[in-house]
Amino acid sequence: MTAQFKYIIIGRGMMGSAAAKYLAWHSEGVAVIGPSEPADPASHAGVFASHYDEARITRTIDQSPVWALLANRSIARYDAIASESGIDFYVEAGCLVVGPKRGGSDPYVERVWDAAQTLGVAATLLDASTLATRFPYFRFGHACEGVHEASNAGYVNPRRLVEAQSRLAEKAGATLISETVVSVREEGSLVVVSTDSGASYTAEKVLVAAGGFSIAERLLPRRLDLSVYARTVAFFEITPERSDLFEGMPSLIHQPDDPSEHIYLLPPVRYPDGKVYLKIGGDPDDLRLSNEPDVRVWFRSGGRVGTRDHLKRIIDRLVPDLAHVPPTMAACVTSFTPSGYPAVDFASERIGVLTGGCGAAAKSSDEIGRLGAGLLLEGRSGGDYGVEFNATFV
Repeated sequence: MTAQFKYIIIGRGMMGSAAAKYLAWHSEGVAVIGPSEPADPASHAGVFASHYDEARITRTIDQSPVWALLANRSIARYDAIASESGIDFYVEAGCLVVGPKRGGSDPYVERVWDAAQTLGVAATLLDASTLATRFPYFRFGHACEGVHEASNAGYVNPRRLVEAQSRLAEKAGATLISETVVSVREEGSLVVVSTDSGASYTAEKVLVAAGGFSIAERLLPRRLDLSVYARTVAFFEITPERSDLFEGMPSLIHQPDDPSEHIYLLPPVRYPDGKVYLKIGGDPDDLRLSNEPDVRVWFRSGGRVGTRDHLKRIIDRLVPDLAHVPPTMAACVTSFTPSGYPAVDFASERIGVLTGGCGAAAKSSDEIGRLGAGLLLEGRSGGDYGVEFNATFV
């Protein structure tokens, strides 16, 4: 059997498309396989992706220096990706991180501020009074502080980011295949990838970058220790006559005194239905999805009403101008590794894995994809992060 490709990436999401680009820049014979977005999620029987959305927070400020550096390096390439692909995907709206005032029992703000200082990020520390003045649409209370990153932060459109990375991969010679992989197996010196169309493709090495669907039984030769959680996001429509109330709103991460009310919030963004929505996420508890069929069922469900109502109560207090607006909701997932960092590792001699966004990977996906490409090209993920991006198998 002769290899049709040198490398195959399974998964056309944010990490997979970035990895395909970097591989194609350094090698011929690159293919990336994954389905297109379904027209009707509720009736779709196949796999999904969490990048089917219009806005994800991007920022450098983070309480983890590793995640901050992953983000910093990705954000530095946004302009080049947009320019070279011809696709705009980034809005520099700024990002605000707010939590209990430093000196108390919660070190959240202090860690975020320290990480920003370590990386030399242009951020500002704001007290409660300044927060109330600068961001009048929010109600944070009095015993809080915030870290504001006005530049090199805001949000990315994940759909358009994937489109941009895919276009660059194709320009560099990669082959994009719109199919769903159902199995991966090693046969001698090759890897055989089979899809739901009945087709088979062979490669010297394969990288599984399928997000939460990486737990599917027939994708990896060993079971990956990856916790996949159901997440619900809520949307609040901003009508044209009220748009001025939220002018200049940054992306927000809010850590209040009650950790079950930790949320992230995107400023008003226009969605494919032509309407403008403010999006909020932050499940009060974890609903783990133990297998791949459960992940499909979850996406079709459209989310949990209980979480939607929880987020509505938070909005009523945090953004009182939206207290009268009924929310809609959608389902997505987050995937966590035991280390809390992406898994960029080999499951066998020829099959690697690139997954584990840990709720923080959208903004950093270009750098994570670069590490995934390095795994196949050099046999290691590399980097100077001070941690190993090892996968755990069980």
